Amino acid sequence: MKTVNLKRLKSRKENLVLLSLIETLAKDDKPVWKKVILELSRPRRSRVEVNLSKLDEYGNDGGTVLVPGKVLGSGSLSKKMTIAAYSFSGTAKKLIADAGGKALSIESLYKANPTGRDVLILK
Repeated sequence: MKTVNLKRLKSRKENLVLLSLIETLAKDDKPVWKKVILELSRPRRSRVEVNLSKLDEYGNDGGTVLVPGKVLGSGSLSKKMTIAAYSFSGTAKKLIADAGGKALSIESLYKANPTGRDVLILK
């Protein structure tokens, strides 16, 4: 798997919140967090954007889904699931809450589940 050079990344990225998140995830050597770091270190124009319809299609009821980018509010969500992402649109947060699910930051998911067990990464 490709690795990310943190020193080089610091010189390119200006978003301090994103850099802090990447550094926090890099402390752990789990493959799931390495994949998330790789996706988050991409340029903003090529970062992942996922609609709720895709989450509803691939996510499991009661499961945890991680989106290393932004969750958008297009479509509907019929399953109760925990969704962690770098950012959410306002509509997406409202529809997730209406479906009985939870919208978390990636850092919150990392603190709650440092091993990354049973986490589905959607991109």
